[in-house]
Amino acid sequence: MKTQGLILPIAAAGCLVYAVVSIAQSQPQRELTAPPSSPPRTAFHSTVAAVGLVEPSSEIITMGSARSGVVDQVYVKVGDDVKKDMPLLRLRAHELEAEQAVSEAALHEASAQVGVSEAQMRVADAELAQARRLLAFAEGIKDNRAISDEERTQRALTVATQEARLESAKASAEAAKASVVSAQAKLEVVNVELDRCIVKSPADSTVLQVKVRVGEYVAASSSGAAWLTLGQIHPLHVRADVDEHEAWRVREGAQAEAQVRGNPEQKVPLRFVRFEPLVIPKKNLTGDATERVDTRVLQVIYRVEGDARVPLFVGQQMDVFINAGTDVAVNGR
Repeated sequence: MKTQGLILPIAAAGCLVYAVVSIAQSQPQRELTAPPSSPPRTAFHSTVAAVGLVEPSSEIITMGSARSGVVDQVYVKVGDDVKKDMPLLRLRAHELEAEQAVSEAALHEASAQVGVSEAQMRVADAELAQARRLLAFAEGIKDNRAISDEERTQRALTVATQEARLESAKASAEAAKASVVSAQAKLEVVNVELDRCIVKSPADSTVLQVKVRVGEYVAASSSGAAWLTLGQIHPLHVRADVDEHEAWRVREGAQAEAQVRGNPEQKVPLRFVRFEPLVIPKKNLTGDATERVDTRVLQVIYRVEGDARVPLFVGQQMDVFINAGTDVAVNGR
């Protein structure tokens, strides 16, 4: 009887043990793993952390075109170093080349007409001089029997006629010269339009991106997509976004350091350049789950100094740490 009374408690204890074991086995196994990269750390005792964006020292230059047209030739590729006024691409300009040929022919015609008008003017001047000599000879004869009054009158009319012809020749020469000036101006206009078909570099810089090919259409109006971008990458700048709540802690000339995101061992010293005085909404987002996006930031521009062995690229995000202590460098040193 006593053995039968213990069966139920033993069975209950067994079920309880089975339930505990089943629940324990169904729980996920959590193992501590090392992070793929160590978190960024600052070397300053008092610091302001910011997210920086690598950019050219000239900022990014988005090229535009003075004329709309089809791309005829692209002279550069990504990574090329270009000098100021160096051609980057050329638009198709067949109609302008035809207008240039017509304008040059018109200029040659006008120049030839100037030569003809000047020759006519010299002939009229010689004929006028001859008519004046004949009139003076006739007026010098006192004997009316040697020359009649009618002859004198005729010679005077000849002089007046030759003077009118000379004035007409001079006017024609001036008109021809004006035609030359007009033809030169028209040719200059065509040449300017041809020059506008060539997109040139505005400064010594490096080609950062080329997104246009031969045969594609380029519009003179501004568009959202950049088809060719340049920038001076020697040296590089870092644009740091400082939260407006901590902006008051950042001072001009403060020391700063930038670390490569994902590898904080790669770090470069920064030299203060300037503040962007306009506080703007935050746009440079890192994607962190705890990141605030409903805030405004003060942008501080720094120049990358020192270690050139750290590979940096335009548009790369950096972790920036700014010294907020009392030991502020003079002029960024």
